[in-house]
Amino acid sequence: MAPPPSALCFAIVACSLLACALAYTRPPPRGTLSVPLADDADGLTPQQVHISLVGSDKMRVTWITEDDNPSVVEYGTSLGKYSSKATGSSDSYSYLLYRSGHIHDVVIGPLTPGKVYHYRLGMNSARNFSFTVPPKSFPFKFAVIGDLGQTEWTNSTLNHLAAADYDVLLLPGDLSYADFVQPLWDSFGRLVEPLASSRPWMVTQGNHEIEKIPVVHPESFVAYNARWRMPYDADPAASSGSNLFYAFDVAGGAIHVIMLGSYADFGPGSPQQSWLEADLAKLDRQRQQWVIALIHAPWYNSNEAHQGEGEEMRVALEAMLYEARVDVVFAGHVHAYERFGRVHDNRLDACGPVHITIGDGGNREGLASRYQEPQPEISLFREASFGHGRLELANSTHAHWTWRRNDDDVAAVADQVWLTNLASDPACQRKR
Repeated sequence: MAPPPSALCFAIVACSLLACALAYTRPPPRGTLSVPLADDADGLTPQQVHISLVGSDKMRVTWITEDDNPSVVEYGTSLGKYSSKATGSSDSYSYLLYRSGHIHDVVIGPLTPGKVYHYRLGMNSARNFSFTVPPKSFPFKFAVIGDLGQTEWTNSTLNHLAAADYDVLLLPGDLSYADFVQPLWDSFGRLVEPLASSRPWMVTQGNHEIEKIPVVHPESFVAYNARWRMPYDADPAASSGSNLFYAFDVAGGAIHVIMLGSYADFGPGSPQQSWLEADLAKLDRQRQQWVIALIHAPWYNSNEAHQGEGEEMRVALEAMLYEARVDVVFAGHVHAYERFGRVHDNRLDACGPVHITIGDGGNREGLASRYQEPQPEISLFREASFGHGRLELANSTHAHWTWRRNDDDVAAVADQVWLTNLASDPACQRKR
């Protein structure tokens, strides 16, 4: 006997609701963005402004002008009153037929933690900017995004970030997706400027930053190194010697962040491995209570995309991070989100880092939606959606991680977990 129409309708609705509860349905793809120079801009107008940390109390300000202009930053804690001035340098680069604008680099400081500073650039006072200096103590908040690109999904991610309270942004590679088309670097710089000029962005490179063309343009990372200079030499005694990998401290030295280069040599005896070994050897976990690392190609991945591409680096460096009791490793490259448990050598290990893949910022290549089945024991949460993460280190022992998917235009919290650092776990004390 067939069920009555009302019962059939109820069953269909119930099944639909259950399906919605069990699986997130992704909205359709969105278009690519191109952000032109403002109509009222001239050759001296500062554009593509972004800031990054330099040491414990300084900030690097980077911007581009079409015409040559003094590399000067005026700044102060009162709007319209610039009590301090710093000068720097400018440079440019060529890529095939493209010639960049003048890329200005000025380091300002010393700065007071927690203070808001207002600043203006060069000889053009029409544009004024401001930033907040990160705090020197807990709580400390990171925003984390990977594989950003410049699509309407990127714009959604940036809008969600703009509404968030964070101190520093971390980006594990693949910024502009210019892929040899250099004007796209300029478009990307203008797209992220509203956020990148007001909070420090700390980035490392991905495969889309390589931009090497055999014979025609044999040098790698030319645009990336010129436009996104990081503090690899802020401390001459600890300089990595390369903009592709470096480390820095925040929260008064309580948090140590290691930015590794998946596309710089990491093999035995390489500059990167030697530098990392020296950096980890100097860690004092009584003082540096949290240690976070960033790579691009993930070492752990149950998505079908990019399987095994981080394995060589994992074999070369994982034991070093494990021995140092690194707490969290963020990766990009796979265009999806995945959180693993504490892992070492492909197994759950209470003294290993939590690995998180967050290559879901909004790139033009789309999402990596196919996962291996069954889900491995080490993988705790995975979803192919665009979004971003927030890591709030509440104190010297506990941190709260959330991943917020771009559910249409609402940043919905889809995954969250409290973490306890390894320095406070007696069972994980480092053996020397």
